[in-house]
Amino acid sequence: IPLSLLQSTAETLMAKAAIEIPEDYLEGLEKAASTETGDLSAFVIRAMLDNYKAAKEDRRAMCGDTGVPRWYVKFGNDARVEGGPVALELALRRATAKATRDVPLRPNRVHPLWRTDHDNNVGINAPEIDYAFHPEGAWVDLTTVHKGGLFGSDYRMLFPADGIEGIKRFYLDTLIAFGKRGLACQPAIVGIGLGGSKDTCMVLGKQASCLRTVGSRNPDPKIAALEDELQQVGNSIGMGAMGFMGSSMVVDAHVEVGYCHTGGMPMSVHMFCLSSR
Repeated sequence: IPLSLLQSTAETLMAKAAIEIPEDYLEGLEKAASTETGDLSAFVIRAMLDNYKAAKEDRRAMCGDTGVPRWYVKFGNDARVEGGPVALELALRRATAKATRDVPLRPNRVHPLWRTDHDNNVGINAPEIDYAFHPEGAWVDLTTVHKGGLFGSDYRMLFPADGIEGIKRFYLDTLIAFGKRGLACQPAIVGIGLGGSKDTCMVLGKQASCLRTVGSRNPDPKIAALEDELQQVGNSIGMGAMGFMGSSMVVDAHVEVGYCHTGGMPMSVHMFCLSSR
């Protein structure tokens, strides 16, 4: 696969993610606007829908804060990239820097201590690039996600005895805390990671919020039923768009799982943002 093709595709995806709302999320947000019970909350959602249309028409980023761009790369087992995976990673870094200048994206990436800013969203371990593999196929699948980088995530080590009720309790604790303290831009897709090790649990939750489409359900029917319940419960706590009173905090709830240590049940909660990039 020519490296030039991969980089040009990555540049196109960067602009599309920053400017255009995915159709599945747009439909979910329009549904939320039609069912929202709070006047101010409904006004905010309608204003955001108008903003999305204007962003697409003007080819400008839909939100002033364009988050922290990251990449999800999936290789078909038979794929061969010109220059190899290292060359692909460099191409994705170049595409990120070019999009920061051309779209433009807000250059959010800085060194954690020295606050060094290269003005291009590229630096040490930035952007994040997660790799996955498919057992067949001579293709590379690229997905970019511009997720907010400050708040909207939490983690707790639950235990087997906490069970489903413990999962619901932490989920509600998190949503209420985020809503009261302004730590999330809702309504949003909420991703829940269950199991794995501590770091895997966080990765699973972020994938659940960023990669799943609105309306999709986990293949395990019991977990799918839990996703339905979590969406309904999340919209019953009296919070709507951007912290106003209402009934539309959660556009959808997605759960991803991984096998974990026998003595624990790690759980993470991640809220995407109202600009689902």
